[in-house]
Amino acid sequence: MHAQTATQAFFDPITWTVTYVVWDKASRHAAVIDPVLDYDFKSGHTHTGSADRVLAYVQENRLQLDWILETHAHADHLSGAQYLQQRIGGRIAIGEHIRDVQTVFSRMFNFERSFMPDGKQFDHLFKDGETFMIGGVEATALLVPGHTPADMAYRVEGAVFVGDTLFMPDVGTARADFPGGDAHQLYRSIHRILQLPPQTVIYVCHDYPPASREPEWQTTVAEQRARNIHVRDGIGEDEFVAMRTARDSALEMPTLILPSIQVNVRAGQMPPPDDNGIAYLRIPLNALPVRR
Repeated sequence: MHAQTATQAFFDPITWTVTYVVWDKASRHAAVIDPVLDYDFKSGHTHTGSADRVLAYVQENRLQLDWILETHAHADHLSGAQYLQQRIGGRIAIGEHIRDVQTVFSRMFNFERSFMPDGKQFDHLFKDGETFMIGGVEATALLVPGHTPADMAYRVEGAVFVGDTLFMPDVGTARADFPGGDAHQLYRSIHRILQLPPQTVIYVCHDYPPASREPEWQTTVAEQRARNIHVRDGIGEDEFVAMRTARDSALEMPTLILPSIQVNVRAGQMPPPDDNGIAYLRIPLNALPVRR
């Protein structure tokens, strides 16, 4: 049986992020997963080169955008969801536990009083196991916490888009040391994904390739179970948690974590401007752990 959907990937080499357009060949209805808004940390300027590549693809293929899906509130890039929605529509959606993430970070950044950590900045909040349609194709949202409390994977036909939960087999798995992260949960979430049929295609959100290969983003359940350096078959939960805890303690914070989180918990919206008409991102001093 031929696949009903087509998938196009867009790799951003600055943040190592992969954005996907998934569309129903019959109806030409589509979803965009994890769009990027480019951000220059030194100047504080945003630009839309990455999102414009996605926009051009959608327009050139005459697609109707139904969904803009976030796998989680990213710490390594700003979301391009608002930019795409303003130009080609689509409902911005994320997992319902984004409320937990909003609660933590609204306190850390001391957001404006009008900000409510209720998830209503998004058009839709998915529950675990909830099904939705991309044109005539049914998709399923799967809760996979651990990297953050709100991570979701999206299963579409014979593929699953896993966000930061899993990387390519030679890179391993996501960190679990952000607020609300949990290595035990991460292990169990990964194994939920790895219980899918062996031929299921896994699309990852990032690749940090070794020098020996070019960036890649497509693998399978079977390949992950056989070769993932962190969670291949035979590696138990306690061994994984010990590895992940030690590894995470040595990792630096992502370069864009402070600007990214402030925007992404708002569904890609910028903070409201001050009375001078300029919007500001905050830097909380001495609030995050020091990593040297």
